Parts: sequence; C-alpha cells; structure tokens
Amino acid sequence: MSELRQKIGSIAESLRRQDKQLLDVRLKSLICAFPFNQYEYALMFLLDRKVIDFPQYERLRNDYVSTNKHLGLYELAPRTFGETWAHAHVKDLDSRFTKPSRSLDPDYDGQYDLWIDGIKVEIKAARAVNQTKKRDSLVSKALRYDSDESFWMNYQQIKLGICDVFVFIGVWVDQIVYWVFSDEQVRNNRYLSHQHRGGIEYQIGITDKNIRDFDLYRVDPSEIGEKVIEKGTTK
Repeated sequence: MSELRQKIGSIAESLRRQDKQLLDVRLKSLICAFPFNQYEYALMFLLDRKVIDFPQYERLRNDYVSTNKHLGLYELAPRTFGETWAHAHVKDLDSRFTKPSRSLDPDYDGQYDLWIDGIKVEIKAARAVNQTKKRDSLVSKALRYDSDESFWMNYQQIKLGICDVFVFIGVWVDQIVYWVFSDEQVRNNRYLSHQHRGGIEYQIGITDKNIRDFDLYRVDPSEIGEKVIEKGTTK
C-alpha cells in the first residue's frame, strides 16, 4: 500500500498547484466505503485532470496486482483464512490430500484437518504483518516477502499428539511459503510456547529474526505431499 501511495503521490506532483491542493484537501476529508477508497479516488482525479491516461492507469493497476496477488487473503476473516482457504489450498497443491472421515480413520473425531496415505495432517496458516503497525487494519499491515520491515506470524492453537505432521503456511502479499514438521519436530521446536498459561494449546511465532531457523523444514509447494508422507512414516 505504501508503494502505491508513493507512486500516486509522485504522479500527483505533475498536477497544477491548485489541483494538487484540491486533491490533498479532498483526500483528507474523504469518506470511504468498499470498494471506493482513497486510491481509487486519487486515480480518478488524475484521470479527470488528464495527468494520466487510461493505458497508464492500466499499467499502474497491473503492476500493483502482479506484486500483490495474495493481498486478498489479508481481507479474509480468521476462520475463513485458516480453515476454508488453507485446507482447500493444500488440497489444490496435491490432490491426494483429502478431508478425513471415520471410514479412513475409525478414531477420527475432528481432531486434525487432512489425511494423505494414512498420515494425519494439521494445517496452520498465518499472514506476515508489519509489527510496527499496532492499530491499523490487517490489509494495511501486509508486507512483501523482501520487505525490510519487521514481521510476525503467530501459529496458534497447536495441539501436540493429535496428528502425525504439521503443515505451516506463511502468506506475504507476493509469496506463499510452506514448512512441514513432524509432530515430534514441533514438540521439540525451540520457539514452541504455551498459548495460555497451563493450557493444552501451544504457539510458534515466525518472525524476520528467526525465519532462517525454519529453513530446514521449508518445502516447495510441489513437494508438500511427498514430504508429509515421508515425515509421517518415519516418525
């Protein structure tokens, strides 16, 4: 968002002085309601004043969309993101992942998320957010993978012993990263901590400071299925 704001601001410098002042005043008092926002308003203003033409607008839009293709995931409600999207996304990556049932596992009672070749799999997903922005919306905190800003992703509600393998999904606006752990590897991870004092749920935080410590568990999306089976059968 900050880069788009800078680009629009740079283009707005080409406005006549009185038009630039008018745009600044209108943006400060602008009331927005989805899908209308300050960026759409500023671009329409620049088009109206013929500072940009439609092909320039399309290039600006295409550049932004191509480098923020996962931004929409920051708009999803937590449960929609963590369950509906994340489970479907993993199944899209490897069609062997399936929703578990008692016909596959007689002891299944909803305690884990997916099943592949007899392996019980728990999916955890988190979005990288700018740590320095405490009160802004999730979308405004979204970061690119190569950003120099400090980020934080907290994988919560981790229950040990309920599955064979965990798949962690990390989302940035331009990239998705995957880590695969056996239950034992999560249990022994140095960053594992209780989510609540005395509770049975744990959490692992991945940040800009410790992300390299997780490289050992990182996999390409095309390898997720095989890596899950490998870790699930060698536990």
